[in-house]
Amino acid sequence: MLTAPNKEGRPLFAAKDIIPFYLEQGPKIFPYGRGLLGSIKKMLKSLVRPKYNGKYLHKVIQEKLGQTRLCKTLTNIIVPTFDIKNLQPIVFSTFEAKEDPLMDARLSDICISTSAAPTYLPAHYFKNQDKDGHVQEFNLVDGGVAANNPVLVATSQVTKQIFLGDPDFSMDCGRFLVISLGTGSPKVKPKYNATTAIKWGLCRWLLNGGSSPIVDVLTQASDDMVNLPLSALLQALHSENNYLRIQDDTLSRTNSSVDISTKDNMDKLVEIGKNLLKKPVSRINSHTGLLEPCQNGGSNEESLKRFAKLLSEERRLRKSKAALRL
Repeated sequence: MLTAPNKEGRPLFAAKDIIPFYLEQGPKIFPYGRGLLGSIKKMLKSLVRPKYNGKYLHKVIQEKLGQTRLCKTLTNIIVPTFDIKNLQPIVFSTFEAKEDPLMDARLSDICISTSAAPTYLPAHYFKNQDKDGHVQEFNLVDGGVAANNPVLVATSQVTKQIFLGDPDFSMDCGRFLVISLGTGSPKVKPKYNATTAIKWGLCRWLLNGGSSPIVDVLTQASDDMVNLPLSALLQALHSENNYLRIQDDTLSRTNSSVDISTKDNMDKLVEIGKNLLKKPVSRINSHTGLLEPCQNGGSNEESLKRFAKLLSEERRLRKSKAALRL
């Protein structure tokens, strides 16, 4: 939404437009069943097909993005998806889209694919063709199944550009600036133990006490295997202040749900986001993998302003270097 261009070559959305857009469209994207009967119908439906048909979401995305392709974004972006036919991650990158026309997909197809969370929204099929007639097919679902936290995907892409000699990037990895924004998770507390899990079969691993142990395990493991190595790397480079992770990990089950779009919950999420700005900066504990407030680190809001200044200065530097190369 921030990097798609409008007809004047400016961002299609300003940051301030995104919350009102989602507050308006969220209940239409995730219509909620009213009353007990509506909830039961939705639960039964989700046993045999996606919980939502995705038609309204697809319509909105296609209307807003039209035929705009990945190479036209106003800055470089990276969007992970997962191909269920070939069982491998597919990462759409502005860098690669400019080199490989088969990866220069429509933004609408990419967005529909990366939002296709299994059980919630249907998988997305599309194909892309280059000027020579070569065709590549995609059978995609949400990239979160492979990269729930995509920050390592992003740093890997930048590292690749460094080795390819991209003039915009320095060989000094200590200059990496990483802002990682989480979407919230429930408060971590002991849920399961080996004594009870030793008796679990397929059904219990899939559903136990209103949650899914296998999903909880895979999601938490995916996040930790991103946060821990990246945090350790930047500490080794003495650049830990260049990694800002903002995540609320104290949410209720309702607040952390993918699709509860009631007005009360949407308003609560806005409140949580605003409060999160005021909270102190947290760092990853390399032993536990948990976020812990750090002393004298200031608030998340103050750190974001510091990062914004650094990024603005970097942009000016790159523009001046580009002018000299011309």
